[in-house]
Amino acid sequence: MMEIIKSKIFEQFPEIAFGMSTKFKVDKHDKFNFNMSFALSDDDERVKSNRRLFFESLGLKTDNVAYQNQIHSDIIKTTGYGGSVGDSDAIITPRKGIGIAVSMADCIGIFIYDRVEKVIAGIHSGWRGTKHQIVKKTLMQLKNEFDCEPENLFVYIAPSISQKNYEVGKEVAQQFLEKYLIPKAEKYLLDVAQVNYDMLVNFGIPKSQIEKSGLCSFDESYIHSFRRDKSESGRAFGVIAIRE
Repeated sequence: MMEIIKSKIFEQFPEIAFGMSTKFKVDKHDKFNFNMSFALSDDDERVKSNRRLFFESLGLKTDNVAYQNQIHSDIIKTTGYGGSVGDSDAIITPRKGIGIAVSMADCIGIFIYDRVEKVIAGIHSGWRGTKHQIVKKTLMQLKNEFDCEPENLFVYIAPSISQKNYEVGKEVAQQFLEKYLIPKAEKYLLDVAQVNYDMLVNFGIPKSQIEKSGLCSFDESYIHSFRRDKSESGRAFGVIAIRE
């Protein structure tokens, strides 16, 4: 049985389709467990089949889902069509019926809906994207291009690696404020999700309109985790769409 992670914050909006894929063994040869990425040594036809099965479970067609080649940047693309938008780490669409897919395996996926302007965004933010403030830049672009006001935005922060499992070196740690770090021997534990949450709140989005998943991708065996599974890790998709 395919398990899809849902968002309580989006369930109040019948016009929003949202879900995050998890591990789901299609067949015994599927070593990546329902992987959504073409960037791994997975069979392309299996990946296409996985995507189709997942998208259809959300009421979407593969051709109507936009995705990106995620490069840990602050590049934001706006689209009105499905298919690849190229290199970027955030996608915005005002078009109904077009899904936005964000690939995840420990990094944070952040999904945004403006209930007034009817615009959605999907963001991929690992520590590099977080340092580049891609969430803040996406919020600014939503405001400048689509007149999105913070009080009208509803946000879901998808499962990602938790602070207690995210060990980084000094060269990464020194790029973040001390309040997001816990020293651990010669290393540090970094709370990337909290940095992004604070960006959302500082932009003016009410806390009651932000849902931060309590699930840790590293701890939950049914969620893809690169830190845990390394070269055997698949990639999940989180997808948001405004229904037609």
